Amino acid sequence: MLFSFLRQIVARGLVERLSASLIHGVGASILQTVGALVIMLSLAAPASAQQRPARIVALGDSLSAGYLLPEKNAFPTVLERALRERGYKVEVSNAGVSGDTASGGLERLDWAIGDGADLVIVELGANDMLRGVDPAITRKALATILAQLQSRKIPMLLAGMVAAPGMGRDYEAAFNAIYPDLSREFSVPLYPFFLEGVAGHPALQLPDGMHPAPQGVETIVRGILPSVEALLPPK
Repeated sequence: MLFSFLRQIVARGLVERLSASLIHGVGASILQTVGALVIMLSLAAPASAQQRPARIVALGDSLSAGYLLPEKNAFPTVLERALRERGYKVEVSNAGVSGDTASGGLERLDWAIGDGADLVIVELGANDMLRGVDPAITRKALATILAQLQSRKIPMLLAGMVAAPGMGRDYEAAFNAIYPDLSREFSVPLYPFFLEGVAGHPALQLPDGMHPAPQGVETIVRGILPSVEALLPPK
């Protein structure tokens, strides 16, 4: 909008200058005016484009949504702050829904992502595992999410999950294979375990023993940060 406004101002000024130049027969003035116009428009377009921060969408469940945490301690906010401290112009949207499964994430994909996403972090599957959902169903839902994002040419980072002990050897094997398999199938970068460094550490978890406490979120962000940076445009 700003670029269009500037262009109108410059164009209006050009007409006035051209008219005056023609009246006085000063051809050099016309060339100067055209040159100024070219320079101003070439500078205005990149400046306008650079003002828009890269938009990252965290599509997930309660683990990334910030269950029982203030917004300032939720994963999207902490990630945005960490990236900005490193010099990136970004905004991270919280598209996490507590209790959501991979199938639930698929159902709300279009409106949750919206338009203009520059990167989507897909963090889903933990609730599928806790509910004992057939891994084939989880795999199919995640594959469809990745395929739809890929068709829209949106860069993705797949955040993996690991089956909790006690789910049974066969279930664990089938579930744990989902994320590396999909990463290879769709050539999508994989962060193997979203709760790396947090799971099994009570001091970094809420009393429920599952969700990250504020210190746990900081740990997650430190771990995943290099994977996110690798997918962002240069600073």
